[in-house]
Amino acid sequence: MAERTDDTKSQISLAEYSPINKSKRTDGSQEQDGDQNTLQLKKEISLINGISLIVGNMIGSGIFVSPKGVLIYSKSYGLSLIIWAVGGIFSVFGALCYAELGTTITKSGASYAYILESFGSFIAFIRLWTSLLIVEPTSQAIIAITFANYIVQPFFPSCDPPYVACRLIAAACECLLTFINCAYVKWGTRVQDIFTYAKVLALIAIIIAGIVQICQGHTGHFKNSFEGSSVDIGEISLALYSALFSYSGWDTLNYVTEEIKNPERNLPLAIAVSMPIVTIIYIMTNIAYYTVLDSQAVLASDAVAVTFADRIFGIFSWTIPIAVAFSCFGGLNASILASSRLFFVGSREGHLPDLLSMIHIKRFTPVPALLFNCFMTLIYLAVEDVFKLINYFSFSYWFFVGLSIAGQLYLRWKEPDRPRPLKLSLAFPIIFCICTIFLVVVPLYSDFINSVIGIGIALSGIPFFFLGVYLPASRRPQFVNKIMGAVTRNMQLLCYCVLTEMDPNDEKKPEIKFN
Repeated sequence: MAERTDDTKSQISLAEYSPINKSKRTDGSQEQDGDQNTLQLKKEISLINGISLIVGNMIGSGIFVSPKGVLIYSKSYGLSLIIWAVGGIFSVFGALCYAELGTTITKSGASYAYILESFGSFIAFIRLWTSLLIVEPTSQAIIAITFANYIVQPFFPSCDPPYVACRLIAAACECLLTFINCAYVKWGTRVQDIFTYAKVLALIAIIIAGIVQICQGHTGHFKNSFEGSSVDIGEISLALYSALFSYSGWDTLNYVTEEIKNPERNLPLAIAVSMPIVTIIYIMTNIAYYTVLDSQAVLASDAVAVTFADRIFGIFSWTIPIAVAFSCFGGLNASILASSRLFFVGSREGHLPDLLSMIHIKRFTPVPALLFNCFMTLIYLAVEDVFKLINYFSFSYWFFVGLSIAGQLYLRWKEPDRPRPLKLSLAFPIIFCICTIFLVVVPLYSDFINSVIGIGIALSGIPFFFLGVYLPASRRPQFVNKIMGAVTRNMQLLCYCVLTEMDPNDEKKPEIKFN
């Protein structure tokens, strides 16, 4: 919202709304007039918190519930383990590229911020639009529903839990985690640490049980482990696609770059520690499953970890459904933390209403962005077929990830002298971009209809870009400005928040923009 200095304009601002005019930012000397005129998100995310965020978001319910996606298409234990390893190596390449991008472009927002810096406002808005409209709320709704299903499973051992009860528990989980992240950033990171440790310990218990079985000589399932392996390129590509979906989440920390302590050191270090941990855990967990269960049992199971526990843990088998619920809870917390920062940065850049770039003046949390994220997720929790919606954004996800790393190559060419605390060999982004082209083509080939729908959802943001970003505020419908002005003012009073904006030179301290 444009800065106003006289009383008349201040009164007008209560009834009208216009976005921040980036050409009228105050200079650095004005920003330093006093601490009362500056406000920013605090740097409270340590190295350990960063590792917990990445590991906690990558390890969701999938490794517990349905690791069979890779086995279905690879058709053998041996090939499936190779594909899990290849997926891990590929994800390491992408994560390392993001480590360079995150230390070069020190803004929160991950791929949105990188695309904005490299390719401009329009493509970045489309990336933001797809996340706002379907990717983030759908993902969070599915995680919350999975949490609810597993937390009530012990009470309904012989039947499905009630639909309404699960949706209400899922909504309560979303609201609780939103409240925690609104209260203090430290509360959110502590929750993340605790539940990441819990899910990793549960997987370690499964791995140890598998190792014990191997030491006792139960290795029959690994004889001729490559027998029957698929040689069809299409099936192998779908198997790899399933593995990479399980590895998604390695970009989580890049969403909160501005809140990391010493990001030039801790961002790449957290990525370097997290990626091997997750890759080793995934491969060892699958080996444990394959030691106890044959391929028919794995493919027939709705929850592989639960079936494994029923055979190995005996009376303690109830711990695995609880571990799945804990895993979902931690993953949902990481997703809420990341997506709220995406909306916050999008608002600060003028792509969303200024309301979403407000932060609480005492707690230093983006309360309106968190509440907006919660509201969108609750809407999708009311959709009965929400699980089908996840099929629409596979194409968009890999397209925008690949585009952000293509932006890394573009910036290397355009700005070769730009400071880069971490500078990788060009082989990393080139190999990743080539592989991403493959990952974009696979959904178009294997799931054409859903991919086209996903493209249509992304392109539906074009009229909103024209109306809300490209068109000057003076030419927009006045009733829209008045409504947004009233909503912004009341939310600012209700949430005890003020507007912030990034310094034009990407300085660490944003300036307050009072309404």
